[in-house]
Order: sequence, then structure tokens, then C-alpha cells
Amino acid sequence: MNLKKIGWLILGCIGVGLGAVGSVLPMLPAFPFLLLAAVSFAKSSERLHHWFIHTRLYKNNLESYLQGRGMTWAAKIRIMITVTVLMSFSCAVMLLNGVYMPCLILGGVWLFHIVYFIFGVKTLKEEYNT
Repeated sequence: MNLKKIGWLILGCIGVGLGAVGSVLPMLPAFPFLLLAAVSFAKSSERLHHWFIHTRLYKNNLESYLQGRGMTWAAKIRIMITVTVLMSFSCAVMLLNGVYMPCLILGGVWLFHIVYFIFGVKTLKEEYNT
């Protein structure tokens, strides 16, 4: 195994770990970390990629989005709330220190993020397993 593949493997493991924590903690979004893991495992090892795409963590959080079907409202709202809280904290720290321009840029990024998840990502109906 070359050094590049080992780097992708380590990055994939970090992504799975943070994604697993993020699926339980409401303040940490699982989605971007699991997406990172999917890409990293695909670049590091076919066997690890195959394992990862068959895990429940992947199927519950990422599969429908990557297949182009979209995300549920619950997943969208969870992501938007997390990003809003984290960006608000960052903006508050900058404003307390008298830094205004980066806060405006951060506000623009936040607005784009919200608009993208509301209008740019398809919304799936909730699937109930009875």
C-alpha cells in the first residue's frame, strides 16, 4: 500500500468516527463526515468502500442523497440547525472582537447554505417502517 492510499484510509476512518458521533449528537452533523468517509474509502480500498456502503450508518444518512433521490426534512432541518448554531457562535465571537467583514461573509455563506438545502436538495417523504 502506498502512502497516498494510507492517507485516504486514515481520513476515511476519521470520517466514519466523526459521522458515527454526529449521528447521535445533535450538534455535530453526520452527513459531511460520512460523505468524506465514502470518498476516502473509495480512493483507498475497494474492500473498505464496499463495506462502508453496506453499513446502516451509510444507508440511513447518505445513501438517498448520493443516489440523487434527496433527503428527508428531518435530515435537512438537523443540518441547517447545526450549521446555524455553529456559524452564529463564530459570528458572535467575531462581532465581540470588532471584526465585521468576515461576519458579513459568513452570513452570506449561511444564507446560501439555507437556500441550497431548502430549494436545491430534493425532499423525500419520511419512510416509516411498520
